[in-house]
Amino acid sequence: MTWEQRYRLWLAARTSLVPWAVLALAAALVAAPAVRALDAATGWQVFGYTPDGARAILGTLAGSMLSFIVFVLSATLIVVQLAAGQMTPRVIALVFSLPLVKVTLAALTFTLTYTLAALARVEDRVPDLHVGVAVVLNLGCIVGFFVFAQRLSAALRPSTMLQLVAGRGRAVIADVYPTGYDPARPEGPTRAPLPAGPVWVAPYTGPAGSVLAVSTADLARVAGAADAVVELVPQVGDFLAPGDPLARIAGDKPLDAAAVRGCVAVGAERTLEQDPRFVFRVLVDVANKALSPAINDPTTAVLALDQIASLLLFLGRRRLDEGVVRDAAGTVRAVYGTPDWPDFVTLAVSEIRHYGAGSIQVDRRLRALLDHLIRELPAARHPPLREELVLLDRAVERGFTDEADRRRAAVGDQQGVGGSEG
Repeated sequence: MTWEQRYRLWLAARTSLVPWAVLALAAALVAAPAVRALDAATGWQVFGYTPDGARAILGTLAGSMLSFIVFVLSATLIVVQLAAGQMTPRVIALVFSLPLVKVTLAALTFTLTYTLAALARVEDRVPDLHVGVAVVLNLGCIVGFFVFAQRLSAALRPSTMLQLVAGRGRAVIADVYPTGYDPARPEGPTRAPLPAGPVWVAPYTGPAGSVLAVSTADLARVAGAADAVVELVPQVGDFLAPGDPLARIAGDKPLDAAAVRGCVAVGAERTLEQDPRFVFRVLVDVANKALSPAINDPTTAVLALDQIASLLLFLGRRRLDEGVVRDAAGTVRAVYGTPDWPDFVTLAVSEIRHYGAGSIQVDRRLRALLDHLIRELPAARHPPLREELVLLDRAVERGFTDEADRRRAAVGDQQGVGGSEG
């Protein structure tokens, strides 16, 4: 099994609803005989159900659990559609990966299966403990259903979804860039050159899609086995079509192109796991849609800028990856491209500045964001931020014909309009 296949299995287990439902069903099929055996051993008699009464209540509860499962799935799909329409389609995967959805679905599936198993065992003698556990489980699921409905409705709020994206993004940034930024240790180039010598290109084979993740350790191991250096051409998040160059390989010994291919996971949609830029892409898309003429909601754009400011501050205090992997002897074995600090700043700010031109609220929040980053981050991080400030000044000059509006738009405000200056 290649690394890509293992990664896909891990991704499916993390994001899919099916494994949770299957595990819940299997757990119920194991738990039901165990409780029935305990009932037979203890002769439990507390509730005193009659056979007809037990059948009636278990049949009703089983029907209600099936209805709850259908409602949970339907409500989740509705939330996904609303979130995609109001914010961005790129939050769909996040909604399905919410623990709230998976745990609720698993609990309802477990309870339904257990209830049916208990119903099938009601004969002349009622397994009192068995039936009692089924009733308690159903009552607990009713309470859990109300909790699910309340929390899912809260997830529709843009602030909640933006906080979810930013929280995931902060974890991704900490994982991809684990080292703190040290001004005394300048960051190197984002793509080191290959050594001199013959170089051949390994084409990409497989369906078209975006690079989801790369195992640099496996890539270095494959290169080390052939005493070669492998340069990965696309970056995480780039689109690949069949036949596109996947890797440039420098070395005298033959290297298995399939082994290199197995170190790269490609899929239909970008994910957050190794792609910090995708975090900013989602937040920027939410702001862009809020600033569209059809929606015209600059307050939501400001909420997105709040999270962008927090992530840029977090990212700017970390050492960015230089895209080089060495073996135990210190020899370079894998080289790959990585985004640098100006890339992140441009992605996070430029489109919102463009689409928010003419909005005092957005211009003031953008200025406060840039001023705050300049105050808090090391001097080496300042040039792209100051460049964005210059572009923002020009946008304000173009966007407002009235001098008073230009003065107001040229003031930094953490709330956009109504907050403290600076």
